Amino acid sequence: MAPRLKERYDKEIVPALQKMLDLRNVMQVPRLQKVVLNIGLGEAMENAKALDAAVEDMAKMTGQKPVITKARKAIANFKLREGRAIGVKVTLRGERMWSFLDRLINVVLPRVRDFRGIPPDAFDGRGNYTLGFREQLVFPEIQYDTIDKIRGFEVTIVTSAKSDDAARELLRLLGMPFKLEG
Repeated sequence: MAPRLKERYDKEIVPALQKMLDLRNVMQVPRLQKVVLNIGLGEAMENAKALDAAVEDMAKMTGQKPVITKARKAIANFKLREGRAIGVKVTLRGERMWSFLDRLINVVLPRVRDFRGIPPDAFDGRGNYTLGFREQLVFPEIQYDTIDKIRGFEVTIVTSAKSDDAARELLRLLGMPFKLEG
């Protein structure tokens, strides 16, 4: 069975976006391509266990095993060598992406302390949206007793939209709680 957000996208959002953006072909309608979660771990250089804990947390949050990211080049000021493990990331596509996004919008964001909506201007100019979190505890799968340290992470939503406005409209129709300007 397809995730409920995907069904809503196919039945309601695609026709609405096609009309709103004045597109002739259904294939021109912006769609989600992938969702990428990333935790940068500067402390992994001193503390190797931090990497394992981050991998475990990320796997609980997404239901998928994360990839360990390594430094591409050495930076002497940060005591960083090339090839050193400095983070973890997960790329979600298809059904996992849709169910993760559904959980993000309906369960995780309302759990954020003092939540008043997400900033509507965090687009990159190419229709992709990045959202930062201060702690992994906003996910109900993660118990406070089991974590070693509170870590921030980012969620990037990659769309096929040609402009930020089209992507903003897509995410708004999917239910993203954008902050109202003013």
